[in-house]
Amino acid sequence: MSKHNRGLTKEEIEKIGEEVVGKTFGELGDFKYDIEDFNYKGGMGVLMEENVFQYDANSDANPDFYDAGIELKVTPIKKNKNGTYSAKERLVLNIINYMEEYKNTFETSSFWHKNETLYLMFYLWEEGIPRSDYKIVKQMLYNYPEEDLLIIKQDWEYIIDKIKLGKAHELSEADTLYLGACTKGSSSEKSLRKQPFSDVLAKQRAYCLKNSYMTNIVRTTVMNEETEKLVTTTELKNNSFEQIIKNRVSKYIGKTQDELKVLFGIESNAKNINELLICRMFGIKSDLSKTDEFKKANIVAKTVRIQYSGTIKESLPFPAFKFNEIINEEWETSTLRNMFENTKFLFFVFKEEKGKYKFSGIKLWNISINDLDNYVAKVWHHTKHIIQEGNIVCYVNDSGIRKTNFSGMRDNPICHVRPHARDSRDVYELPVIDKVTGLDKYTKHCFWLNATYLSKILKEF
Repeated sequence: MSKHNRGLTKEEIEKIGEEVVGKTFGELGDFKYDIEDFNYKGGMGVLMEENVFQYDANSDANPDFYDAGIELKVTPIKKNKNGTYSAKERLVLNIINYMEEYKNTFETSSFWHKNETLYLMFYLWEEGIPRSDYKIVKQMLYNYPEEDLLIIKQDWEYIIDKIKLGKAHELSEADTLYLGACTKGSSSEKSLRKQPFSDVLAKQRAYCLKNSYMTNIVRTTVMNEETEKLVTTTELKNNSFEQIIKNRVSKYIGKTQDELKVLFGIESNAKNINELLICRMFGIKSDLSKTDEFKKANIVAKTVRIQYSGTIKESLPFPAFKFNEIINEEWETSTLRNMFENTKFLFFVFKEEKGKYKFSGIKLWNISINDLDNYVAKVWHHTKHIIQEGNIVCYVNDSGIRKTNFSGMRDNPICHVRPHARDSRDVYELPVIDKVTGLDKYTKHCFWLNATYLSKILKEF
């Protein structure tokens, strides 16, 4: 083994990669580390580097194949219950050096130097089977489409601007669309790093292509899916993605729902009327969530109604959690935290005027890392604790109504927990029998963003 093979040409790289497609990792030869050690995160990539491409694994700032300018990435995909495939995780790239990266332009950045061209090798992750039985299913040379690259450049500039403001410690993966800044390191405390414009230590972070972006690559290349594009390359050359979509709907501001229905020739009074109106505003045929940009960036559209007083009546629910699952999670890798740190929300705001709700505009938003890791985390930890202890129910009143120990809206300024079920028979199993009621199943619950918190987020409307 030597560094020589890092000088392979593009054609040589692809030829070697093609030869292992269809093979399992166990068929690639002996490995100096234990391939079944799930604590060794880089194992599959190292195995590919050393056993297939025959060069020493390294942490070089240059691309793996430096002569060709190509970076090797080995990444898992999974098969979903509905038969579709998706990326199992984000694609982690190089570590962000806060003290140096801000001095660069995008073209001279460490990200672009190392990741301008990627050689992706996908393997199929399957639950319950040994790593050695994972099969390599596809290889491809990946160059970013022009419209994607324009958004990625905007993402990179956002990350750098935050570093320049002395706010590297406030970076969140949800801040950006395709290119994220994900945490990197086994421990938040041990991986703290200095930043140039603040004395506050920041978590070590690496550039990454988001899980949603990688899933789109999988579905367009493995499943040959086609998606409808929302914005054009020409638009992205002149404006940010957020400004483009704001401009697109600005001409409808001030119109009532009924006026919009007439304008777009919609006679339906269906529950999804707002979704239909939103699609018409953007001039698209498909659901907004199925457009190319929304899928890649994992943007979730929500309609919010603001009352004349400026308050919002309804809190925002999220999918129900399973009691059996939340007790086995840790906050840093929990389903709730992962959802918030990987999701942007696009709020379509309707505000009450003279008894009618008029369209007031849109806001692209994600939760701050401070709100997430402090306030939301407290509610999550409390929820996990009372489930573990069998202390969900505080008491049952004379009418048979249960008072729970879950966090209410008065207990936390950002979120709370309450039922999110069809009826009282819509339940999940409990890992510990409830002490007060003796129940081993309980009504489905979920986390909600408080209406008062939403009012603050949308206070400009």
